[in-house]
Amino acid sequence: MFKNTYTRYKIPSRHPNIVRMFGYFHDETRVFMILEYAHKVLYNELQAQENQRFSEDRAAFYIKQLTEALIYCHDKNIIHRDIKPANLLITKGGDLKIADFGLSVHSKAIIKRTTQCGTLDYMPPEIVSANSYDKSFDVWSVGVLLYEILVGKLPFGASTFEKTKARISNAQYIFPQHVTPHARDLISSLLRVKPESRLSLKDLLLHNWIKIHTHDTRYHEILL
Repeated sequence: MFKNTYTRYKIPSRHPNIVRMFGYFHDETRVFMILEYAHKVLYNELQAQENQRFSEDRAAFYIKQLTEALIYCHDKNIIHRDIKPANLLITKGGDLKIADFGLSVHSKAIIKRTTQCGTLDYMPPEIVSANSYDKSFDVWSVGVLLYEILVGKLPFGASTFEKTKARISNAQYIFPQHVTPHARDLISSLLRVKPESRLSLKDLLLHNWIKIHTHDTRYHEILL
């Protein structure tokens, strides 16, 4: 599967925020990849924080880098389909890198995919409703991730699988008081039920919240 993902679909791995594959080899049953080393997993970093959440500066730093990498993928007609903290790595220098393209797919913008995949908590409404989807799948997942790293929990978490699906289908979530107005506006712009109404990734980079919290000269001072 990994061989097919990285070679047949030509997953772009030279972007600074995508884990690079240097090569691979295989036997009759397995494929072994030689990948760029990354220092930490975002999920573990998040769990180590007080209240399991990041500051807005740190969250914006990661979201900006993630968005730039996804724009690069989407420009090459790659949908990742499994953006979540466990699939995002942090280098020793503090930069974010997308990893694990095992569920990714090559699809042109005009093609609608109907295969259900991904992790439920990060799936958009069109997936849990068994409808077709496109690159806006990843946009929704970025919104879920942003909520999670600012709040310390998932936006649609519920006691049962079906209740979680219902909350996702209706974009039913609440903001704690500490989430600022600009952050709320951005998350709300990403977590829209109708795919065509979601903020584009390019417009995400122009959002006031991103501009306020990401000044290039401060990036690594936040993390190091």
